[in-house]
Formats: sequence, C-alpha cells, structure tokens
Amino acid sequence: MRVLPAVDRTAATELIPRRALLVGAGLLVAALGLTAAARLSGRATRDADARVVARRTLRFVDRPDHGVAVVDGASGEVLEVVHGEQGFLRGTLRGLARERRRRGIGSAEPLLLSFFADGRLALSDPATGQRIDLDSFGPSNAAVYARWLDLQPPTRKTP
Repeated sequence: MRVLPAVDRTAATELIPRRALLVGAGLLVAALGLTAAARLSGRATRDADARVVARRTLRFVDRPDHGVAVVDGASGEVLEVVHGEQGFLRGTLRGLARERRRRGIGSAEPLLLSFFADGRLALSDPATGQRIDLDSFGPSNAAVYARWLDLQPPTRKTP
C-alpha cells in the first residue's frame, strides 16, 4: 500500500493568498507610519499663498474690566473693546500667547491679520512664525477677525 503525500487544499481554495495579504498590510502600515512622521515633524504643508489683498497689524490688550482692546498696531488707535465670552477670539489669542510665553517673547510685537486674493483669512505671529488660517473654522468665526480689515467690495464703473 502506497501512502500519498498530504495535499494542502486550503492554499488552493483561498480567495486572496496569504502572502498578498501580508504585503498589503505591510504597505498600509508603512504608509500610516510615513504620514504620522510627516505630521509630527512640524514642517508646514500648506500651499503657496495667494496675493495679499488686505493686511493689518493688531495688538490685543487685556483690560481691567475683563474686556480685550483691539488696537491698530501702526497707529495705536483702539478699534474696538470686546466684552463677554468671545470664545473663538480668546481661544485663538490664547494659543498664540502660549507659544510666545513658551519662547520667552513678550506681547509688544503686534499680530498680522491678512486677507488673501483666494478668500482666505489668516492671523499670524511674526515673532514665533505661527499662523492660524481663520477660514478653516468657518465663515462666522473668520468674520470675528475680518471686521477689522477694510474689505470693501469692488465697485463697478458704469460707462
């Protein structure tokens, strides 16, 4: 009596071969690892900016009455004093101030509010290089800052 070798029938009936699954899983892990490394590296990954349409330097000064004075960085004119919770305004300013404190930089240098030709609005801190793209938080939050720029719609000339 002759004994035939055992045949592995599972390999023949697999829908996706085991080796292909392992290679696919390895590629997926590598892609996720490279993505995480790029995000954690701290390098900026934003597109090039469009032309600046309007720009203004602003200082934000805490007041004894718990308000925040919005001061034009060039003229020193108080543009507005905001009171109340002002969640988005205070949250963005808190983040920029935290980075200044971490680096030992004072609050004397104003922030830069820029409106770009492609419709984006950004608040940046020249002292630290930080930038917050305000339009990323929606139009109502961006409007909190946009009111301090002179954004007049273009006028049409009639013939």
